[in-house]
Amino acid sequence: MIPAASFLGELLSFAAENAGRLARLSYEHVAITLWTLAIALPVAVSLGVVISYHERAATVVLWVAGVLMTIPAIAFFGVLVPVLGIGNPPTIAALVAYAQLPVIRNTYIGLTRADDAAIEAGTGLGMSRLERLRRVRLPVALPVVMAGIRNAVVILVGLAAIGAFIGAGGLGDFIFYGISAGDTAMIVVTTVVLSALALAFDYAFGVLEQWLRLRNGEEVDRAALTRTLAAVHARLS
Repeated sequence: MIPAASFLGELLSFAAENAGRLARLSYEHVAITLWTLAIALPVAVSLGVVISYHERAATVVLWVAGVLMTIPAIAFFGVLVPVLGIGNPPTIAALVAYAQLPVIRNTYIGLTRADDAAIEAGTGLGMSRLERLRRVRLPVALPVVMAGIRNAVVILVGLAAIGAFIGAGGLGDFIFYGISAGDTAMIVVTTVVLSALALAFDYAFGVLEQWLRLRNGEEVDRAALTRTLAAVHARLS
């Protein structure tokens, strides 16, 4: 009990003494993740839309995205450094590639599994292919797309830490320094913060996914924040 209590005290002491630095590194980590999403999501969703109309292209695009996911992060970052330099650019470029598979795949699945009756009704109303996509297929597919985004975000938060190896900043700085210095408290506390960050992202996107499913008339077990958003939306409307 005494060693465990002593180690816990060491962790708490490190967290208290380095709260400001942890906050700054967390901000950098969130910024890297958000920049990656801002670039990756339009590309992945667009590719998912395109391949939903072309079965042969779908096989190729999903295969390429799958191959990108198998490349070790350190190797991927190392290949990009001579081209993009060190820091955020190669890290974000690699993370954009890693984010493609889950989002493309879920966009493709969501669009190809849209209700045929609804699509035919849209055709009967004289909608063009683009109008059917915007008004029928995408709204139905959005919850599935959001599930893919949730998977991508959790992957990105973890992999972004490795970007510190090439000077990208973020929470990986403390993890790599802690490993080189043999500072267990630094490694453990930073890992806990990193995990909390991933869970926070996952929860936020999970709430958005639930809200989209509710809009589509699906029955879901609502999270507390989902219930709050639904109540606010009901009052506003």
